[in-house]
Amino acid sequence: MKLGQGYQDHGLIVCNWNGAPVDPVDLGRDFRAAIKIAGVPRIRFHDLRHTHATILLKIGEHPKVVSERLGHTSVTITLDTYSHVLPNMQKRLADRLEDALKQPEQKTL
Repeated sequence: MKLGQGYQDHGLIVCNWNGAPVDPVDLGRDFRAAIKIAGVPRIRFHDLRHTHATILLKIGEHPKVVSERLGHTSVTITLDTYSHVLPNMQKRLADRLEDALKQPEQKTL
């Protein structure tokens, strides 16, 4: 707001103080510094994408929606990449199905 017309709005998620794209080298350096300050294990910036997708799948988001969010051309790419998450999802699905089968049948008019 202080820059007024001087701010370059490119609709970016991550940008410099003036709205211009961030140099990837600067982004990586700043990300590593933030990790060090936070005292969390070091990961690559790109690993945030994998973490995001894994969390979405673990909380039960539909793989097609996750695939679209990641910009994959096919849900197959998403499922192949994140298949390590699926065994836990299968257990949760079986538990939910069991619970549903135990529910009294609802009569419809």
